[in-house]
Amino acid sequence: MKVHTLADLKTLKRAMADRAAALAAQLEAARAAHLRREREKRLFELAVGPVLPIRDPGRIAPRLGDVDPQPVQRQLDEASVMREALSDDFDVETLLHTDELLSYRTPGLGPDVVRKLREGRWSIQRQLDLHGLRTDEAREALGRFIRESHQNGVRCVRVVHGKGLGSPGRTPVLKSRVQRWLVQKNEVMAFVQARPADGGAGALVVLLRPA
Repeated sequence: MKVHTLADLKTLKRAMADRAAALAAQLEAARAAHLRREREKRLFELAVGPVLPIRDPGRIAPRLGDVDPQPVQRQLDEASVMREALSDDFDVETLLHTDELLSYRTPGLGPDVVRKLREGRWSIQRQLDLHGLRTDEAREALGRFIRESHQNGVRCVRVVHGKGLGSPGRTPVLKSRVQRWLVQKNEVMAFVQARPADGGAGALVVLLRPA
């Protein structure tokens, strides 16, 4: 800073004084921190008594051999695929109840559960729409959806398989397959054809076991 007037000199002196004060404050803070550490060190020594540093025994830690990496994720994925290996040849007809509407319940489950499911007593918490999927894609999507819903504590879901109006011959290809796949899932307790407001013949309402 160039000094041309007495005012400039005063400004310079004030700035130098401010810097000197800041430096002094920093030095004082460092000294206080050092004194605090020393006091804490003495308090520790008074509390535990005299201590001696551990001598270096001169040992060399053994080097562990290289461990072959285990493809854990791949094994988990393969196990998951095996769980989703649902058969299209599973005979489901003997397990379905075809009173006024299609329904299924696991052995030992009372008909009142199906009745309440059909009446909408269970709130639908999640939905899976299989429209536009090929058979293998739909099988995988359904297996993953049921498994994840069960793991998350979901009890009631809707699976939309469509009425087959867009299929060759207007035959509902996925409808019967979805029924076969669902009865093979341990997580499934029961299912009924959805009410007209929930999809009618193009969807199923599925009750899952408690997680």
